[in-house]
Amino acid sequence: GLESDGNGNSRSQPPQGTDLNGRRGPTEPCEQTPPITSDPDKGTQVTVEIHHEDTSPQLIKRLSLGKGSQRLRGHDNKGFQKIEAPRPPGAKDLHAYPWDKSSLKSMPVDLQQLKKLDAYALKVNVKNSVEELVKALLKQARTDLEKVRAIWMWICHHIEYDVVGYHNKSQLSSKPRDVLQMGKSICEGYAELFEHMCSLAGIQCKKLSGHAKGHGYKTGQTFTGNSDHAWNAVYLEGRWHLLDSTWGSGSVDDSFTKFTHRYNEFYFLTHPALFINNHFPDNSNWQLLKPTLTLKEFENNMLHNSNFYMLGLLATHPETPIIQTVNGKASVSVDCRPGTLFMFKLKGTDEHGLMTLKKHGMELDVYPQKTGRHKLEIFAKPSKAEASDDVYKCVVEYVVECESVDKAARFPKDLHQPVGPSWFSERHGFLRPSHRQPVLHTNDGRCSLTFTLGKDISVLTSLHTDGSSLTEDMGRRHVLQIHRRNQVELKVQLPHAGNFVLKIYSKKKSDPGNYDYIFNYLIRCLNTEVKWPPFPQSYSKWLQDYEILEPLSGLLPANRNVQFKLKMHGIAKVLVQAENTHPLTQNKGYWEGTCNTSGCREVFVMVHENANHSFYSHVLKYEVETQ
Repeated sequence: GLESDGNGNSRSQPPQGTDLNGRRGPTEPCEQTPPITSDPDKGTQVTVEIHHEDTSPQLIKRLSLGKGSQRLRGHDNKGFQKIEAPRPPGAKDLHAYPWDKSSLKSMPVDLQQLKKLDAYALKVNVKNSVEELVKALLKQARTDLEKVRAIWMWICHHIEYDVVGYHNKSQLSSKPRDVLQMGKSICEGYAELFEHMCSLAGIQCKKLSGHAKGHGYKTGQTFTGNSDHAWNAVYLEGRWHLLDSTWGSGSVDDSFTKFTHRYNEFYFLTHPALFINNHFPDNSNWQLLKPTLTLKEFENNMLHNSNFYMLGLLATHPETPIIQTVNGKASVSVDCRPGTLFMFKLKGTDEHGLMTLKKHGMELDVYPQKTGRHKLEIFAKPSKAEASDDVYKCVVEYVVECESVDKAARFPKDLHQPVGPSWFSERHGFLRPSHRQPVLHTNDGRCSLTFTLGKDISVLTSLHTDGSSLTEDMGRRHVLQIHRRNQVELKVQLPHAGNFVLKIYSKKKSDPGNYDYIFNYLIRCLNTEVKWPPFPQSYSKWLQDYEILEPLSGLLPANRNVQFKLKMHGIAKVLVQAENTHPLTQNKGYWEGTCNTSGCREVFVMVHENANHSFYSHVLKYEVETQ
């Protein structure tokens, strides 16, 4: 049972996802059962397949140490201490199921404190005998935990998964001596080497076998026949603990032809209530759980890979891997610790869904646009990621069974996931949104949103819809910003009925650079009568805190006297230029006056910034209707 990698090793080019800044970023595909790690080198694991000839729980195995001399484990052996036959698990070894969300491991492990030992173990380079290797590793290990850790680190970083041997098992030896000599094996060999090295170090260890949701696992499949994976239990501080050095060492690509070393901390002393997620031992006592799970329960349980837990995710809803749509819609949510970003793919695209980011997770509605079975993958990454970690990793996979399609739930191509405001937009200075929902419904084709803005923020907005009805320039002109102290109001007027995306960008005013995409809303209008003109076009001299009171429409009626009322400060004179020029007069902070539109196609508002200068700057432009 090789755990597939979930890190895109299977593809020459991982699928690209767009991150929240509108940049394209790598994503990790969610093949089968990806896993993940904490510290030093983030990565994923492998699951590894074996088909053993013997799955009987032999407590004492004859191991050949050295040339043909058979010795029973437990006899004194080249200065190694004696070791008892392992005792079977009892009541004090058991952990409660389901997981209590407390710890990822079955005993306290201080990874920082083990760093020096880890580094030492990686450098040990002894290949002539298993005994010599164990002696070298134990030089820096005092406690039993440190001994097991040194053996674990060495195996995970020095033995690679034998993809060729996996396909040709007759040639394969999983004897510890051979595994060490070859430097590669399948999971059987990893587990036997681990068991043997522990026994030499005087630590009780047992090789376990069973079924694994590893490489090639399909959501909802059943397990029959012989077990397909091996791992170990070790006895530390009076209790049994579980680990899987095969999956700790790296991962195999989809085609099962290439192994990539990628250390995965998750599978070292994994909490049994998490280990059962993808390891089902032949002997249920070795689940180390109370209550134990049946094979049926194991088959039906959601598969959360190691990425899921290493990113601090806590739960998914629904808890079943196969979901049916209701009226064309299926809903999924994830609970997590704050500050996690998500994305999803339904049959490889995120077009047919609506994902919202919550403080403690995310909510997602998907609307498949074809009937049948669809793979739904959910990806996550920490928002304050180290560069090495700045990729979306697949954390969970569902199968969505769709019986009927909701055609009305088609979304514009420009819609970006997630939709609506969230802690992410708040972090970028958009506080107290008037509309917390991702979708705005308007009957008259107009809507207005307000935010309190953080300090030093400049806002850019644009409106988009499918088809060619809105050019980029016009898309900007259908949204008007009105600033009052630290508040911004966004007035939106739709050019016609349909589905629109309102995109919101920002940058620091003090920053010369580009605007960053922050978030977007979906705006829906069913009223086919709607036909609003754009707002007037503004130029760079139109300052953020200026305000148009009238006329708000960028399209003025022909041959008409039009009333102007504008709020501007710090200027000496304002003129409206049509066929003739009409000055506006200042009245309590407002510039007011009328202008006649006959005989012209465009009307400009111009300002004199300084009474001593003779030139004017354009600040606004209106079009005039053709008769």
